[in-house]
Amino acid sequence: MKLLAMASLAFLLGAAACTGRDAAATASDERAKAPLTEVTIASASGRHVFRVEVADTPEKQQRGLMYRTDIPKDGGMLFAPYPPDGGGPREASFWMKNTPSPLDIIFIRPDGTIARIAENTVPFSEAQVPSGEPVSAVLELNGGRSAELGIAEGDKVSWNK
Repeated sequence: MKLLAMASLAFLLGAAACTGRDAAATASDERAKAPLTEVTIASASGRHVFRVEVADTPEKQQRGLMYRTDIPKDGGMLFAPYPPDGGGPREASFWMKNTPSPLDIIFIRPDGTIARIAENTVPFSEAQVPSGEPVSAVLELNGGRSAELGIAEGDKVSWNK
């Protein structure tokens, strides 16, 4: 009986290991399928180009860059359209729950100009990061990248729609 119990436990643990996937592996699979687009920001310091993933569905926007530690230097994520289910521009509020990498969250007005930059947001924080006004897109970049490149509020953002 003891042998049967140990065999059953070993089977269950093995099955759990085979079917259980950690969040990082799931994020990696999703990233592999994510479409990329080129985002350009025209600022006083020049033209800056990023190749970013597109979060264009409610599910992708809800997950964002959670669990990610491997964001390319000129990578990130574009939440467009925002909101993904339509209804026109609205105030956005993001958080950093389950996000281990600091991010610059760039809120973009319907005319393509930057409304607000929340720089170096705190990893894992559940504090809300509001846009402050209605926006139609949001761009997340590696934390500190905006300041490093001289990107500022009012700069123009464009991408292929």
